[in-house]
Amino acid sequence: MSFLGLFLMVFLVVHLGINLCLLRSDGGEWFNAAAHFMGTNYVVKVFEVILLACFILHILLGIILQVQNWMSRPVRYEITNKTYTPFLSKYMIYTGSVVLIFLILHFMNFYFIKLGWVSNIHVSPEGEPNFYLIAQDLFIQPVYSIIYILLFIVLGFHLNHAFQSAWQTLGVNHPQYNTFITRFGTVYSIVVCLGFIFIPLYFLLIR
Repeated sequence: MSFLGLFLMVFLVVHLGINLCLLRSDGGEWFNAAAHFMGTNYVVKVFEVILLACFILHILLGIILQVQNWMSRPVRYEITNKTYTPFLSKYMIYTGSVVLIFLILHFMNFYFIKLGWVSNIHVSPEGEPNFYLIAQDLFIQPVYSIIYILLFIVLGFHLNHAFQSAWQTLGVNHPQYNTFITRFGTVYSIVVCLGFIFIPLYFLLIR
């Protein structure tokens, strides 16, 4: 669970770098070039399968661990005692569920279009989906952008706790390192999520 989570966090940084190409005033040239490379390079295609498997396995493990946790105490305590368990750790299954909703939405709007499973009106002269125009059409819709922003705020909370929890699970739990890990995880979750959030704000308010 921890290794998969950390791997997916690295992927998020790469994904953000590609998405930031949307902000260039080049009519989507860079972003579509990146999308073309991602869709035609055989190494990337293999990586996509691995990445999808990691997402599915991470979700399944999260559900299994949560169910095991609930089953370990099927009868709730009548009086809830104070606990030192971090606030977000109690709600990871719920923030993770919100992230899953986002993934389904994201796949329908982009990945499934690339696979040809979802129809699309924006096609390049080469016959490929014009993902820049697809993204632009989505982000200029206030409702979609607001949902997108709210989902990434939830993802930020999920990532903040997940980063710290992953290293603790892997045995890196020492006063010498904990402060750095906590601060780095917080900075990572804020910077990455703000990066994604800025994109719909750009199309709504600036472009």
